[in-house]
Amino acid sequence: MPSLPRLRHDLDFMPSPIPEQPGLLIRDSFQYSDAVLVIPPVLVPALSCFDGQQTETDLRAALVKLTGSFEVSGIQNNIRDILGASGFLEDETFAQMRDKRQREFLENAVRKPAHAGTAYPDDKDELTTVMSAYLANSEAPPLTRVPVAIAAPHVSPEGGWESYRAAYAALPAAARDRTFIVLGTSHYGEPDRFGLTAKPFATPFGVTQTAPDLLKHLDQQPAAKMEDYCHAVEHSIEFQVIFLQSIFGPDIRVLPILVGSFGLSIHEGRAPEANDNVNRFFSALAELHAREADRLLWVLGVDMAHMGKRYGDAYSAQADQGNMLEVARRDQARIKALNAADPIAFWDLVQENREDDLKWCGSAPLYTFLKAVPGARGTLRKYEQWNIDPESIVSFAGITFE
Repeated sequence: MPSLPRLRHDLDFMPSPIPEQPGLLIRDSFQYSDAVLVIPPVLVPALSCFDGQQTETDLRAALVKLTGSFEVSGIQNNIRDILGASGFLEDETFAQMRDKRQREFLENAVRKPAHAGTAYPDDKDELTTVMSAYLANSEAPPLTRVPVAIAAPHVSPEGGWESYRAAYAALPAAARDRTFIVLGTSHYGEPDRFGLTAKPFATPFGVTQTAPDLLKHLDQQPAAKMEDYCHAVEHSIEFQVIFLQSIFGPDIRVLPILVGSFGLSIHEGRAPEANDNVNRFFSALAELHAREADRLLWVLGVDMAHMGKRYGDAYSAQADQGNMLEVARRDQARIKALNAADPIAFWDLVQENREDDLKWCGSAPLYTFLKAVPGARGTLRKYEQWNIDPESIVSFAGITFE
């Protein structure tokens, strides 16, 4: 008997947020499929049968054990067929969905907005109103000189707008003519790789300009992945673009770079540049900055700690309460190393115990910046923790570098 197809490893799994429909919510982070499923609690263990090795017989036996009934043929057929039709199994249906979406991305002249209408309004006028409210009444005036860089969150703007404002309100009008090199966390890309695209970003505000001369300097690097499909679904750069456009107009010049995780370096207790290809990319960025510094402004789209049940912890996390006060202390220690332009101290804090138990998803873009622009000193302008759900928090900050 042939084995059941394997359940895709790159799906999003989380507790259902729908009180009247409890269970395990499954969705496609890569957006190859638009389906969202909620698997009832009693059936969740049956998903382990979709491991590429077990068979229909194994699935039936598991369902009998879970339900206490021998009448499971209907459930068996439904769970297999629904997972398959949703594109959640590693089979031909999924392969066709994936190939279609990737082909569409390659053929599109622009990188279309992936989060308009969900994370922010898809109507230009409404977005203008919302962004004006986010940026209004800054506590500090813009800097008198154009900074080398800013770091802002990539969490949903409605949750992190104060830290976004702290970073973006610091930009003086003279920054308008800079090329914005946006280093974003790659949530879906390969580790130790840098996702590039030559496509301009389209948003409700309009379409950005590209930087082909700068891109040419990077796209031949072995660690670079050109026209990375991850750009099609990633939010860490898209959110920075809408803030930049809201301040400087739609036709800003942007070089977007998605930075893959340096997780293997953390687990092995070594610096990311121990990977020769990563080190060569760092050097290429440093050369770019040395040559073009007066034309550039670096923008880092980074979140920090991810704590609580949503992120695999056994406890509920409440912003600025209980053990999240210790998280804030440790976050601040890392920020202090960043602001001191000390990549060694920063990375030592990230990889203590050869794991990042704070789960900083922005550590790779931040470290990349420290290596590309050595000596850039930071100023913390806002630090926050936000309950992304009732039991989980994300921390983030607004920082400027000069």
